[in-house]
Amino acid sequence: MAKDYYAILGVSKSATSAEIKKAFHKLAHQYHPDKGGDEAKFKEINEAYQVLSHETKRAQYDQFGTTGGPQGGFHGAHGFGGFDFSQFQQGGAHFDFGDLGDIFETFMGGGYGVRKGRDIQLSVQLTFLESLKGVQKKVRIPVLKDGVDTGNNKEIEVTVPPGVEHGQRLKLQGYGEEMTGGRPGNVVLQIFVEQHPVFTREGDHIVMDLDVKLTDALLGAQYDIELPDTKKIKVTIPSGLASGEVLRVKGKGVDRGTFHKGDLYIRTHFVMPKKITKKAKEAIEILQSEGI
Repeated sequence: MAKDYYAILGVSKSATSAEIKKAFHKLAHQYHPDKGGDEAKFKEINEAYQVLSHETKRAQYDQFGTTGGPQGGFHGAHGFGGFDFSQFQQGGAHFDFGDLGDIFETFMGGGYGVRKGRDIQLSVQLTFLESLKGVQKKVRIPVLKDGVDTGNNKEIEVTVPPGVEHGQRLKLQGYGEEMTGGRPGNVVLQIFVEQHPVFTREGDHIVMDLDVKLTDALLGAQYDIELPDTKKIKVTIPSGLASGEVLRVKGKGVDRGTFHKGDLYIRTHFVMPKKITKKAKEAIEILQSEGI
């Protein structure tokens, strides 16, 4: 029987991306194994979030009750609708990639009696553009062995995939504390994304605000918009634009290198003139008399 991911997160089927994310963070903190929580419940919460936070997977789940399509079809190496970045290989090192709190291992890794080195917590600072496009970062890792800090460091280059968000974590498996007769710990990189003065993120979508002149809202116009990568696009302001209307530019959001791309959403705001000339006032009065 298919799991009810909405019930697991405690949200309605009409919940927004922000509501789903908020519910996940609350439950993840409550049930995180490192805080004495229920590990099985934590896994279930994370599984639900990985589906409902992804636009394509959520649509498939809502339609078929699974993310694999009807009768479980399309279960290829990359799944239906693109790659799954929860795990990938880079430079011989295995990485796990998830949201805030999505870093844990089954106790003893399923191998009872096997000693494991400690995990090392580090942080990586990204610009807004780096988080969208992906980037290679050099990371210095302290060398720990059998509970002792050797005072040495090793430097490795990490490929951060496109689309990471502030607070997400990247796990470098086997790069943590070395343990004689056991297995090494991991390195956990927490992602910090600098705020952008214009753009914000909503999942795979980018959101911005745009001031529109009242005359442009009435008659229509074209505006030049500069994207985060400084490329410019022309956006059409339709005549009769409603106050607060949101314009959508398809495919100009986060591009993870899959078939699915996020969109750019532009929240429009009217700019009222500070001064109105006598001629302009007369024109407005004519519009008013005609009920416009």
